[in-house]
Order: sequence, then structure tokens, then C-alpha cells
Amino acid sequence: MFGFFHSRLALSKSVYLFVSNAQLGVLPFHPAFIIRSFSSTISSNLNEHSFIISYLINSCGLTLKSAQSVSKNRSLRFQTPERPDSVLRLLREHGFTISQISKIVKIRPEVIVLHPEKTLLPKFEFLLSIGVSKSGLSTLVSRNPDLLARSLERFLIPTYEILKSLLDSDKKVVVTLNRMKNRSLSFFQKRFSNNLSTLRGRGISQSSISYLVTQSPLTMSYEMGKFAEGIEKVMKLGFDPSKAVFLDAFRVLLGVSHKTWEHKIEVYRKLGFSENEISTSFRKFPKCMVLSDKKLIGIMDFLVCKMGWQPADVARVPTVLGYSLEKRIMPRCSIVRVLVLKGLIKEDIRLSTVLIPSEKLFLKRFIIKYQEHVPQLLDIFQNQMEVAELGSRISGFENV
Repeated sequence: MFGFFHSRLALSKSVYLFVSNAQLGVLPFHPAFIIRSFSSTISSNLNEHSFIISYLINSCGLTLKSAQSVSKNRSLRFQTPERPDSVLRLLREHGFTISQISKIVKIRPEVIVLHPEKTLLPKFEFLLSIGVSKSGLSTLVSRNPDLLARSLERFLIPTYEILKSLLDSDKKVVVTLNRMKNRSLSFFQKRFSNNLSTLRGRGISQSSISYLVTQSPLTMSYEMGKFAEGIEKVMKLGFDPSKAVFLDAFRVLLGVSHKTWEHKIEVYRKLGFSENEISTSFRKFPKCMVLSDKKLIGIMDFLVCKMGWQPADVARVPTVLGYSLEKRIMPRCSIVRVLVLKGLIKEDIRLSTVLIPSEKLFLKRFIIKYQEHVPQLLDIFQNQMEVAELGSRISGFENV
């Protein structure tokens, strides 16, 4: 009730002021005009908003929910379809699919009201000039819509020059841009120099820095304090700054929260790793701390329960935890089990001997070498068998 009274009072004051001004000859309008004008403005805004939502759904492929959310962006204002139509036409001419356009509009909706020839086309031409392929342009831009929303002269070209000065070749620059995430682009230019100085100050080699930037450009976008703290942690753990594994450990420690770290330690304990084996695994293969629980459990179950190796064997070569169970581990182990059953190799074969060699070397050592004794080896290797099939499939070779 009091809210209603105050609203009426405020409206009365406004009308009074306008009436007073009108009497003075300042605004020769009737109060009713003000109310009609106010209502007209609201109606116009609602119509424009409805038109934008409709356009986002019908022309940009957004869902109703996404369109309603995107339409709230203040920079997305248009009453006719001419400008956004011309932008979408330019995108389609450069190979953008409707799903890629939708992705761009969700992240950077203002792109569809930019001038296509003056603002967007020069950016496409620049990216193509540094080696981005015509087919790769749409992938790069839809992954990083910031490339279109930000200034060519103040952002895109300086970012390219920073990367080129470190990586030397346009090819490496393009690879790095493709690995960047949209949010990392926002801070990359601001924080790169300080973080680069931190790395150099700790004696990290140029080749190692290039490796870090190419493999994980997001890392160079971290806030300077957090970045330096991460370097200190890795140094205290005794990693050698001259080795590539130093930066792998740095990336892991920078991206993993304390809670996630403790959870992963507990997972390894349950899988049979001792504290020392967990530490050894991290030192040799830091990425072991960011592998999914499902992947770890699946691989350890197969290697320990199905193949008979111990957690200590895995800790000696923890890189095997990063391999694909279906594409690498199971096919190779199926060959080993056949050869053991046939008495062609010893049962106590090392895990590293089976899983670490390249595919070419594995074929030479375990398939080509014994193919005369077991002609079916190559078929077994290529079959990509399920874990449940493995035992019954191999047992059939006992009488071969």
C-alpha cells in the first residue's frame, strides 16, 4: 500500500514538473503526451526484443532459452535484419556452419552487428595471411570468437607478434592459436610478458618455454602471482628446470585444486600404490594426476587383475596410464598372452617391454617374429577385443 502511494506521488511530481515547464513555455506539451510517449517507448523496446529473439532462433540456430539469454546483451541491438544478415552471409561464404555460427553468437553476440567489410573481413584476411587454412578458419574462430570481437590493430596483430617472436614460425603460431581457449585470449596479451620473465628468471630454456606455450597457451594467461607460486612449488619438489617434465608438473600443479589433488592421491592408494610409488609416478609422469578416475581404474583392473602385473610395475612406467586401454593396451596384451600360452615367450615379461615401444617396433618383436608359429597373431592384434572376450579368445589357441 505504501509502495503504491509513493509511486503515485512520484508520478504526480513528474507530471507537475512537466506541467509547470509547459506553463513557462519550456515544454509546450500536455501531460497525457508524456504518458503516451513513455508507453510507446516500452512497446517499441518490447517489439525490438521480440524481433531479436526471433532472429537468433530462426537465423542463428539458437534455442529459445539461449536466444532469450543472449538477447539481454546490451551490445546486441538491431531493429532490421540487414546488418546481421550481411554478417551471416560473410560467415557462410568463409565456410562457417550453422552450429559454428550458433557457438559464436552465444559467446560473442555483438559479432552479428559488426560491419562485415570494415571490421570482420580484414580479420579473416589477416588470419589467412599468417597461414590459417580456409577450411581451418571457421574452426579457429568458432573456438575463439574473441578473435572477431576484439580490435585487429590493438589485439589480434599484437598477440600474433608476441607468439611469432617466441615460436619463430607462422605454422607454430597457428597451432598455438588453435589450442587457445576463448577466455585465455582475454588475458594472454596482458600477462604474457610478466610470466615469460618469471620462466626465464628460473632458468627455463627457450625450447622448453616454446613447448609450454605451444602445448598449453592457457598457462601463460594465469595471474602473475599464481603463476610464480606454481613455479616455486615445482622447484621445491626438486624437478629440474632444464627438463620438459618440469613444465608438465608445473601445468598440473597450476590447474589442480588441493581438494582434487587429495582425491587423486586417495584413488591411487585404493588401487594399491604406496606413498612412494605415487610420488615416483608423479615425478616421471605428472599428467597421471589429471587422468580420470574411470580411466585409472579401468587400466589398473586390466593390468593387475587380468594380466598379473603389480602396482609397483606400473609406477616404474606410469606413462602407460595415459595410453588407451582399447586401442593400445588390450591388443598388445592379447598378443603377449597368446605367446605365453604357446610357450614362445616367458611369463614374467616386463610391462615396459610390452607397452612402451612404438607400434612398428612392437609388430617386429612380437608379431612378425612369431607369425610362422601362430599365423593368427595379426588378426588378434587388429580385432580390438573386449576384456570379457580376451580369455575365451586366447584359450582357443592352446590346441593350435
